[in-house]
This record gives sequence, C-alpha cells and structure tokens, in this order.
Amino acid sequence: MAKAVITTIGTDRPGLVAELSSAAQTAGLNIEDSRMTVLGGEFAILMAVEGSTDALSGFETNLGERAGENLAYLFRRTDGPPSPRAARSYIATLSALDHPGIVASIATFFSQRQINIRDLNTETTPAPHTGTPMFRVHLSVEIPLEQRIHELKEAFDAFCADGDLDGTLEVDI
Repeated sequence: MAKAVITTIGTDRPGLVAELSSAAQTAGLNIEDSRMTVLGGEFAILMAVEGSTDALSGFETNLGERAGENLAYLFRRTDGPPSPRAARSYIATLSALDHPGIVASIATFFSQRQINIRDLNTETTPAPHTGTPMFRVHLSVEIPLEQRIHELKEAFDAFCADGDLDGTLEVDI
C-alpha cells in the first residue's frame, strides 16, 4: 500500500471535513491518522492516508481540482513512520502571560537535549477576571533512554523559573 500525508487549509465552514473525508473514501483511501482544527478562522486538516498508488494519484488530482481561492493543499507521498527509537514518552505542559518567543524557547530547550517533540499544541485564552492573554502549551515528547530524568526535570524546572513559565513534565501513561 502507498502512503501520503496531506495538509489542507480552507475557509472554515460546515461540511469541509465531510467533503474531504468522503473524497478520500471515494478515491479508495483509508485515513490512518489526522488532526483537524480551526486556526485564525481557517480550518486546517493534516491527515495520513493509505491506498493504492492509483488511488493516491486520483485523490491528488481531485484536491487540485478543488483548490482555489478558498482551499489550499500540500500532498506528500511518504514511506510511513520511521522505526521507533528507544525512548520514554512524557507530557510537558506550560503556561505564561502571552509574549513572543515562548514556543521557540521551549522547542530549543528540548532540541538541545536531543528530545523529540512528537506533538505540540498551543492556545491563547483570556485569564479569568482580568482578561489578560494567557498562553498554554501542551507537548508530547520522546526522551532518550540514556537521559537521566531527575536531571532533566531539574533543568526543566530551572528553565521554567528563568522564563517565568508554569510548567510540568510528567510520564505519559
């Protein structure tokens, strides 16, 4: 079976998910994994699909025909996920007053320690009572087995204190 990852973004409206998932089904593709959300008024879809080479080609053509002023896409064929590396799964959550650079500093903290970010979600919401913008980050990370967790947690706590971030790093159960 052939595989592809497709990113689609379009003006948010009812029926967009139904249209794209039905088009994948009609093409003979199976949606193996997906993330779908509204960001800035646009609906973003990220999905991994599997099917015959002809089915993938047909779906790519179909997306090209649908694309235009209100829909954009990126279609990329893939060999599937890489072999898993020996790592422990952890969840990191952080929150702070919103300001530029939070995601970059968090990503750098983990990157410098060879820790893979598997999933990252952010949101900005008003704080209760004051309405001050609060930024929240939720990450799934893969910590190499050779990494000493106690030392990592100490470094993470120091990082949070230096950046005026409230954060936790816990095993993903």
